[in-house]
Amino acid sequence: MNLHFNQSLAKSYKSPSQIVRVLSEDWVAKQSYCPNCSAEPLVEFANNQPVADFYCGHCSEEYELKSKKAKLSNIINDGAYDTMIERINSDNNPNFFFLTYSQEYRVNNFLIIPKQFFKPDMIIKRKPLSMNAKRAGWVGCNIDLRKVAESGKVFLVKDQQVIPRDNVTKQFQKTLFLRAQSITSRGWTLDVLQCIDKLEANFSLNQVYAFAEALQPKHPKNNHIQDKIRQQLQVLRDKGIIEFLGRGHYRKLY
Repeated sequence: MNLHFNQSLAKSYKSPSQIVRVLSEDWVAKQSYCPNCSAEPLVEFANNQPVADFYCGHCSEEYELKSKKAKLSNIINDGAYDTMIERINSDNNPNFFFLTYSQEYRVNNFLIIPKQFFKPDMIIKRKPLSMNAKRAGWVGCNIDLRKVAESGKVFLVKDQQVIPRDNVTKQFQKTLFLRAQSITSRGWTLDVLQCIDKLEANFSLNQVYAFAEALQPKHPKNNHIQDKIRQQLQVLRDKGIIEFLGRGHYRKLY
């Protein structure tokens, strides 16, 4: 995988945003692959798609690309709020590629957040554009990456180091079970996963119970938070995300 952008493509453009879009999309099309099935190359959608930029011609996974110079921030600017919420709640919402690059147009980090890790509460509604704006009243959104569980951040390139393709595919496929869950059940699993992320590699049931107070406002209709926590730990154990060590103790496998 060549981590350098093809800068010769920039000669036809003057706008910095256009240059970055063209260079980054070309890099993904030429250098990347499908994290789900490992097929390559990815295929670019025609322009003006509502959300997605690429798809896999083999398994039909869809991907949207977000690129940024230097570090990847926790808050990512995105497009129209209503469109994004609609796609997240649908069966064909896209996976997201996030790419950061250096001043020399070299890829620093390239990761994917699989679509099953996206929840409506990750999408932050921005204020409508003013009446004097060209698109007056238009409402955009931001994506809050702080609400993504660690197992949902799958790196293809990390700190300019290419991750072995088999490792990427294995990590991507390990959480596909989430797609079969209802939105409510998936929300519970992801919330418990985020709680586990805050603990050491080996942790106890009582340590997860300590998050019950924080989980209650997210699930106000559930009056049996500890029971739900135990249920989700069993789900994560059965799917190989954590290991049960006995006597109320667990170990992360990610």
